[in-house]
Amino acid sequence: MQNALPAETQTAAVQDNQAPKLKPLRARRFAGYESALKYLDGHVNVERSRPAHIGKDVFKLDRMRAILEQLKNPHHEVKFLHVAGTKGKGSVVEMAASALSACGYATGVYTSPHLTDIRERIRIGTTLISEDEFTRGLGHVAGAALAVEGDHGPATYFELITALAFRYFAERAVDIAVVEVGLGGRLDSTNVITPEASAITAIQLEHTQLLGGTLAEIAREKAGIMKPGVTTFTFPQDEAVMAVFREVAQQVGAELHVLGEQVDFSWRFESSPELGPHARVCLATSRSNHEHLPVPLPGQHQAYNCGLALAMLDKLRERGFDTGERPVAVGLARTPRLGRLEEVWRSPRILIDGAHTTESIHALVKAIGAHIRYDSMVVVFGCASDKDLPGMIDKIGLGADKIIFTKSSSNPRAADPVELQHLFVERHGKMAQVEPTLKDAINTAARAVGRGDLILVTGSFYLAGEAKRLLREAAEKKAASQVEPKG
Repeated sequence: MQNALPAETQTAAVQDNQAPKLKPLRARRFAGYESALKYLDGHVNVERSRPAHIGKDVFKLDRMRAILEQLKNPHHEVKFLHVAGTKGKGSVVEMAASALSACGYATGVYTSPHLTDIRERIRIGTTLISEDEFTRGLGHVAGAALAVEGDHGPATYFELITALAFRYFAERAVDIAVVEVGLGGRLDSTNVITPEASAITAIQLEHTQLLGGTLAEIAREKAGIMKPGVTTFTFPQDEAVMAVFREVAQQVGAELHVLGEQVDFSWRFESSPELGPHARVCLATSRSNHEHLPVPLPGQHQAYNCGLALAMLDKLRERGFDTGERPVAVGLARTPRLGRLEEVWRSPRILIDGAHTTESIHALVKAIGAHIRYDSMVVVFGCASDKDLPGMIDKIGLGADKIIFTKSSSNPRAADPVELQHLFVERHGKMAQVEPTLKDAINTAARAVGRGDLILVTGSFYLAGEAKRLLREAAEKKAASQVEPKG
């Protein structure tokens, strides 16, 4: 299967390194934050679109470059780390950013998707961009997008947010920004930056209708973030993937460093009274010596992700950043979970996780078994219809004592929970429930568990985010009802 993404096109001006003539930029004035969100929602959103409905003209780096040119290229004023991959890239971003913040640097963070608030995507440290800054900044980006629309077509949802993030980081003069690739890599809107270092995490089969039907094809799209003279870090993977990485690195003149090969790296899994079961990593270079650092996120698969974060931090040390061992260790320990086995309710215990591929569901089940004590586990599951449904259902069936299928109300690509139930029964011969809404599913799960039991909501970031929002609203309502009236 050939991938559906087009070959990259560039304007002659960009190819010749000549600045195009800028059109007068008039920032759009929004009535308020909600008005800005409404404008944004009026643009093509690849995250929520079925692949068959996505036109090839959606993926055009020349449009992104033109928008940024209108904004006077704010990304040229910022230093970056760039992270791509199928699974784990968000974890690498969070670990690297948390460590950099602990080292005293104003650190921009750009991730996707978000769980409950779009502003989660654009942060400095753990502080979200304010609603006012979001609204004002998007007004400038909207003006830039309009100025180039005649030549390049309408901007996408992701292009607008990416441009907003770059402008915000430049405006706030961050010391460095850690950027997560949205989709693929080669034609992703973030791929206009030249980072200090980059990383590529695990390559798995996902978005096959857009990126290609084999690991090698997907790896080639991800490897598109490699830049001349820039070191890209990865870890040992399928040989077809590694062959593509080596080929692309040689073609573009990038350095490819593999953990355990060019980078002295090792890890082990252990248990201690203080931390319980966890992974520890070691990474040593001529500049850094990280010994037996606890990996802050649960799951053995996070050991390599932590190694990638440490490797990029070491590269920054080579480039003049002070990323000493002690502050890095402190920062790693503070890494937020944000949808990665995140506890969002205590009684009953409810965890959310954005796992959305067969491999990530498998890793999730293993992580829960290794890290969390419980008597029985009820899984509330919903996923997108274009995923590997049999594979995901088989993996979640291994760890669940009871499954409730449902769907996110905010994901138009959500699979029909009745179809998921039928598939599960067909493959496993076990019973499973269906609830039409996530709220109903959580309430049903809560009635089915006892004191030592666990509820897990997983299958997509949309489902995990909706669960977090519903439970936060429930907590606020409960707290308000307990406040005694005055007088």
